[in-house]
Amino acid sequence: MDAHETPQSIPQPSTNTSSFCKSFSIYILPILILIIAVTFTSIKSDNYQIQFHVNPTVKFLWKNLILKYNKYDQSNVMQTNKIDPAYCVLWMAPFLSGGGYSSEAWSYITSIRENVKNPSFRLRIEQHGDMESVDFWEGLPEYMRKMALDLHQTQCRMNETIVVCHSEPGAWYPPLFDTFPCPPSSRYKDFLAVIGRTMFETDRVNVEHVRRCNRMDFVWVPTEFHVSSFIQSGVESSKIVKVVQPVDVDFFDAREYQSLDLAHVRRLVLGKGVKSSLSSDDEFVFLSIFKWEYRKGWDVLLKAYLTEFCRTDSVTLYLLTNPYHTDVNFSNKIIEFVEDSDLIRPVSGWASVYVIDTHIAQVDLPRLYKSANAFVLPSRGEGWGRPLVEAMSMSLPVIATNWSGPTEYLTDENSYLIPVDRMSEVTEGPFKGHLWAEPSVQKLQGLMRHVMNNPEEAREKGKRAREDMISKFSPNSVAGIVNKLVNTILHERA
Repeated sequence: MDAHETPQSIPQPSTNTSSFCKSFSIYILPILILIIAVTFTSIKSDNYQIQFHVNPTVKFLWKNLILKYNKYDQSNVMQTNKIDPAYCVLWMAPFLSGGGYSSEAWSYITSIRENVKNPSFRLRIEQHGDMESVDFWEGLPEYMRKMALDLHQTQCRMNETIVVCHSEPGAWYPPLFDTFPCPPSSRYKDFLAVIGRTMFETDRVNVEHVRRCNRMDFVWVPTEFHVSSFIQSGVESSKIVKVVQPVDVDFFDAREYQSLDLAHVRRLVLGKGVKSSLSSDDEFVFLSIFKWEYRKGWDVLLKAYLTEFCRTDSVTLYLLTNPYHTDVNFSNKIIEFVEDSDLIRPVSGWASVYVIDTHIAQVDLPRLYKSANAFVLPSRGEGWGRPLVEAMSMSLPVIATNWSGPTEYLTDENSYLIPVDRMSEVTEGPFKGHLWAEPSVQKLQGLMRHVMNNPEEAREKGKRAREDMISKFSPNSVAGIVNKLVNTILHERA
């Protein structure tokens, strides 16, 4: 879109009086937040101030919800809009969506907010890059929702703002799909700097995404794996900066939680039923968390688990999953996979497999990890692998593929590494022709059996994993990295 063109209007919500009266209910709050996120219609640059224009009714509700929900008085609201310090970081990401980019963006924002003292910049957040999820918003801890309401109100001026586009490059201006563009103007040079924060799960970056990366002033990637693959794909090396992800080691701390009882949310797919609580002395529990897509290696996990274990092994596999361009009938998908495979049913019966396809709130995730004895994810490729670092922070032994993003933090000392049998070609989707890893099914079998038979060793690995998360990826450490990078940009460009 050229600078002189007017963006198409997005349909505006109704101003029905009865709906307005009900809107202040606490139950409608998430819906209103999502409406606000998707009703931005234009950007003006009068005096270079970034102005996100919304429907007047929504704007009125937004102001009143801040006062009601956060229990702010007017003076507190005014303080959120103060103009000092002059410079601003506008962080645009799928904050209301859930998923990898969402959780990563939240980890940066909370890290900066809580650990950077006397910052030289103000912080604003905007929804961008993915569909919104009411369940995700409602499941966020109270302090994160209040933080979001606060940071959304920060006022920024274009020529004093660093924009961070935290999403896949297809969402950057001009977006290749329906999302609010980042940066919020076709004139990249109107801002102090525009940073793309992204990652890939395959061995390369496609041509269009390389072009988009090279339009940015900087591209932040989380691992050395990405530094190498982006440069080899054609992204200018001078633009690439490694910025690791933080993990909230205080929130994901096993000492602070009791196990989660999943009796009402789990669904038995194979094998016999077990006790209502995951953790018990006579059942060893493997946990895996992923969205249902081939890249995550769910087929590798099922092959290894169902080949290695049977009903008499007193072992259980729990799969917390959600759909990715597919329906939600995961039980049928698993049964069909087993029936169509060459797996042979043991004489004593299949080892137990449970699916959890109900949304687990963010506040309950630590209790879920606490309920397991080990975490396993034989993925074909990861940008970072957020469930892995969360499990490691919870002192769980993890079993994971020794390839792609997780090699930034997985070692022989803090985890169990699945060797790669070979590289295979992606056969469908936007990354068709790229390569990713095929983790060894046989080696995974052996590692799962080894972890189950050597609980003391596994606990020591889990303990070392948490120590590594604290020393290298804590919010305080990563906030310092981001703060230094932002200050360098301000020093050079402001």
